[in-house]
Amino acid sequence: MFPERIETDRLRLERLTTDDLWSLYEHARADAPDVDEVTRYVSWEPHETPKVTHEFLSMVETQWADREGATYVVRTREGEPLAGEFGGTTGLGVDWDRRLGTLGLWLRKPLWGRGYSGERAGALLALAFDRLDLEVVAVNHDPENDASRRAIEKYVDRFGGRREGHLRNDIRFPDGTVRDSVRYTVAREEWREAVGDDHGVTFGERA
Repeated sequence: MFPERIETDRLRLERLTTDDLWSLYEHARADAPDVDEVTRYVSWEPHETPKVTHEFLSMVETQWADREGATYVVRTREGEPLAGEFGGTTGLGVDWDRRLGTLGLWLRKPLWGRGYSGERAGALLALAFDRLDLEVVAVNHDPENDASRRAIEKYVDRFGGRREGHLRNDIRFPDGTVRDSVRYTVAREEWREAVGDDHGVTFGERA
């Protein structure tokens, strides 16, 4: 159903599995560099133990097996910062009944501000529309997260999408708090008109 590897000009996305436990834990643990900034606006908290990481990865593998979502390690390619290293994770959740995909992403701080968010979004839009035949892909950000807003607005505009609105009390966080979100969508027809016949993304199995 989902490709194990997706490649773009600067990125390689590889299926996230329990084999990645220690790489993920290294950068998601409570004392990891910049972890407070990384998790400030996301819906997960730093991992206190490897057990937490393993439980998360087990959930990810179940979602993959049940065809409910695909989660990938983000790696930059040769010549880019942190080339080949674990750079973060990204995913596409799937609601088949509504033919709707939902994007998610977090990156290590050295990869911020370099356009990787938009390039990765392009790859997952190609997966959603060209391979999975979904009709709409949505993405949300915290209203206070200006960096995500700028990145999302840039690629949503490039792919012909639109801002849907400010949703109040939309996301529940692990600590029990509830926050607003801002939602954007891109439809398949908008994406096709924007990219034409060549989306520049390669799907494959893990090397």
